[in-house]
Amino acid sequence: MLTDLSNRGVSDILIACIDGLKGFPEAIESIFPKTEVQLCIVHQIRNSLKYIGWKDQKAFMMDLKKVYRAANKELAFSELDRLEEKWGEKYPIVIRSWKNNWERLSQYFKYPEAIRRIIYTTNTIEAVHRQFRKLTKTKGAFPNADSLLKLLYLGILNAEKKWTMPIQNWSLTLSQLAIFFEGRLDKELSIC
Repeated sequence: MLTDLSNRGVSDILIACIDGLKGFPEAIESIFPKTEVQLCIVHQIRNSLKYIGWKDQKAFMMDLKKVYRAANKELAFSELDRLEEKWGEKYPIVIRSWKNNWERLSQYFKYPEAIRRIIYTTNTIEAVHRQFRKLTKTKGAFPNADSLLKLLYLGILNAEKKWTMPIQNWSLTLSQLAIFFEGRLDKELSIC
């Protein structure tokens, strides 16, 4: 898929927010070596909660929020250490998962809040995929690839009507991205 994107003209990806699919970060970095890979915080939380007893989930989540909502990476890591002190003995697999994935979970701390809100989760794209599944699950087969593409295109047009929440301060966010990725974003803007 990534090779296909590259062959179709995608020359650079600034940030890729992905779920925990094994090998995907390495695949992205092999095709687009400058890409920063951010693991989806929401996926990591959901995965963690599967291993936490229901009686502890509320208290655990209050402590975990201090990690992923911290002001910076250093503070977040110290909160992760506190989380380990409190919960590590009872839920070692959860703490180990956060520690093992820390570099890719904490990429977003280097950015201002406006950018963080955009890149910490894959929920937006998952909502689009959910719309696609709704459209295609009742269809047995498609006569050709074009008929599927037309259905998905019309589905996006229909879903777009429900997208009433634009990204807040997009102009500011775009200018901040241009600063963080100096020269890389400018090439794309000159093409548009």
